[in-house]
Amino acid sequence: MNKPDTFTAETEKLMANAIRVLAMDAVQAANSGHPGMPMGMADVAAVLFNRFMKIDPSADRWPDRDRFVLSAGHGSMLLYAINHMLGYDDMDMDQLRHFRQLGYRTAGHPEYGHAKGIEVTTGPLGQGLATSVGMALAERMLNARFGDDLVDHYTYVIAGDGCLMEGVSHEAIDLAGHLGLGRLILLWDDNGITIDGSTELSTSMNQKLRFAAAGWHVLQVDGHNMTEIADAIDEARADPRPSLIACKTIIGFGAPNKAGSHDVHGAPLGPDEIEAARKALGWNYPPFELPDEVYEAWHKVAERGRAAREAWEERLARSDKRAAFEASHGPVPAEALNRAMADYKARLVAEAPKVATRKASEMALEVVNATLPNTVGGSADLTGSNNTRTKGMKPVVPGDFSGNYIHYGIREFGMSAAMNGLALHGGFRPYGGTFLVFSDYARPAIRLSALMGTNVVYVMTHDSIGLGEDGPTHQPVEHLASLRAMPNLTVIRPADVVETAEAWEIAATTDGTPVMLVLSRQGLPTVRTEAGAENLTARGAYVLREADGPRDVTFIATGSEVEIALRAADILAAEGRRAAVVSAPSFELFTAQPSDYRAAVLGDAPRIGIEAAVRQGWGVVLRDTDGFVGMTGFGASAPAADLYRHFNITPEAAAEEARKRL
Repeated sequence: MNKPDTFTAETEKLMANAIRVLAMDAVQAANSGHPGMPMGMADVAAVLFNRFMKIDPSADRWPDRDRFVLSAGHGSMLLYAINHMLGYDDMDMDQLRHFRQLGYRTAGHPEYGHAKGIEVTTGPLGQGLATSVGMALAERMLNARFGDDLVDHYTYVIAGDGCLMEGVSHEAIDLAGHLGLGRLILLWDDNGITIDGSTELSTSMNQKLRFAAAGWHVLQVDGHNMTEIADAIDEARADPRPSLIACKTIIGFGAPNKAGSHDVHGAPLGPDEIEAARKALGWNYPPFELPDEVYEAWHKVAERGRAAREAWEERLARSDKRAAFEASHGPVPAEALNRAMADYKARLVAEAPKVATRKASEMALEVVNATLPNTVGGSADLTGSNNTRTKGMKPVVPGDFSGNYIHYGIREFGMSAAMNGLALHGGFRPYGGTFLVFSDYARPAIRLSALMGTNVVYVMTHDSIGLGEDGPTHQPVEHLASLRAMPNLTVIRPADVVETAEAWEIAATTDGTPVMLVLSRQGLPTVRTEAGAENLTARGAYVLREADGPRDVTFIATGSEVEIALRAADILAAEGRRAAVVSAPSFELFTAQPSDYRAAVLGDAPRIGIEAAVRQGWGVVLRDTDGFVGMTGFGASAPAADLYRHFNITPEAAAEEARKRL
């Protein structure tokens, strides 16, 4: 057992009780929060950090640190209390006094980027666990590349009953068990309580058998017996499988009248119960005051981590893999990619191929993957449809993590959460594909991508009724609107091979914002006749073809409908009417442009929007008086050309909308 010689059992219990009192006092001060989980899991957390965690608060981004994920994010005071006592310089006691208050780092649920030591935003139950799979996978993949000297750490997760009830937990544990992610250790807060009451109200699942069936190593302990906890973690670290440690706990442990009840889950204990808990715990200090011996004990954890980090830095300095390691964790070689893409775009303009933008994406990825050192691709069982695997890519398989392509299986949510974990861990830039309609399955993880600002690329193909015969179950019509509504998500729907290449150039170099590429199934002609030095897609919208004189009308289209806009302009030109055509691959990028640029692109003439989707969200480029050619309901099963005619998304329909306004 990894038991520090300088610590007594009494000191470790004191470390745990400090978590309990800080949690109950902070929740009481806020008159809001969840004291039950931090109090119930305090013993487990104290043992984990005191005896096992390798972490250095003075270097919070150290690549070889252990990762701690609080999947049960409502118990955030457990994490804040620990980070305060460890000595993170941005988590002083004032932050704890102002728990859940505006302008402080101690949000109701842990938010990545708000404070050091928060590895991932959690709160939506199950997602912390699912994200941790990506972190553990990144550790094994980097270890396969750089060896134990540079990559040798664990990912520890605390999850509750709610996390394991959520459907994404099945996707996560199945993938982790299949891949054999032995550096992933899940500490389950098995307290049998949910908001409504006992878990017996809603589940009879034998979680231990479920995890075992998925290939996990399963252990059970008394979550208040520190020796059992430590022995189990020791055993889990030695097993090649991911491990579940079922920690039987009492929610709100230490509160003599409310412990073990759902009353302690999500509400302050109240002054009387807090006073009784202090007596029961033998805690004789006022709120937000800790004895020196508590700080000394927790600071020794940080000192141990600092020594480990300094030894690691010496190994890195001597390693012949240092340059490659630092490149994988460093900035994207944007200049090299820009040069490669410029040459590639020139060839595209010269050849003018007609291909689906999903195929154009694969072609652009050949350039991206040949230039960037750390891309890792994947698909939710649609590799051949999403075109996400380029030449020479090698699958990641159980026992061999040296590959750079992940078969996520039919697990869109699990894939997206795992990609968040890969990105948050560092060392990789992940991308993964599925059909756009199935973004609904992945949406909660996409939302956290946007909230955290992870560098994840979503490759969403089969983007409209243009996919044809699979019918309305597979034809997205409302998805573009809903995804464009999400803050800090860049959605790009390119019109041809050139715009797709530019879209990948944006996606591969963007930092702090996930990017979604929305791609067609059907072949599209090359509409860009000049490559040019500027990435016009990065403008969000641009004049693809200007009118021959003052504009009578402006057609604005995205993706596969740009071709329709060009043909509609030709129809009007034959009638002596002057129409400009604007390609608008990304509303988000366009709204970020200077107002004078946007005004010049849009012009003053009547505008007609064209997109095989609903109009909602087009208000950024269309006025109430402007026209729209698109979908007003669900699609149907038929060949794509028939569907476009049936739903009246045609050049003739666009031209008629223009005539109504001339």
